[in-house]
Amino acid sequence: MSAGTRPEKPAGRFRRLLDRLSSSEEELQSAELQQDAQDAGCTRICDCDDRQIVKVTGTLRHVTLRPRAGVPALEAELFDGSAALDVVWLGRRSIVGIEPGRKLIASGRVSLSHGRRVLFNPKYELRPLGQE
Repeated sequence: MSAGTRPEKPAGRFRRLLDRLSSSEEELQSAELQQDAQDAGCTRICDCDDRQIVKVTGTLRHVTLRPRAGVPALEAELFDGSAALDVVWLGRRSIVGIEPGRKLIASGRVSLSHGRRVLFNPKYELRPLGQE
C-alpha cells in the first residue's frame, strides 16, 4: 500500500445512514430507481447501445404530443436513475396510463436520434400504482 492511500472499508450501517442523510433527494430517487431496474432484471439506460434490443424500466418524466413527418407521435422521457431515454409511440395522440410520474417497463430496439437514445413503438407494461 502506498503512502496517502487507505484501504477500502466496508460500508457499515452507520456509514450508510450517514450517506443517506447527506444525499440530496434527487440522488436518493436515482439510487432507488437504479435498484428497481436491477431488481426487475432490466438493462440500465446508460448501458444501452445503438441497435441493441433491451428491456428497461423507470419513471416517465415528460409526456408530449409531437408530430413526426406529419404523423402524430406521443413522446415520453423515461428515466431510470442512470440516464434518460425517449419512448415514442408513432400514430398515437394519447395512451391511457402514459403520464408523468408513472413507472413502466419498456422493451424494444434502441436507436440513436440526434444523440439521444430512443425506443420506437416499444412493448410496454405499466407498473401498478400501489408500488410507486
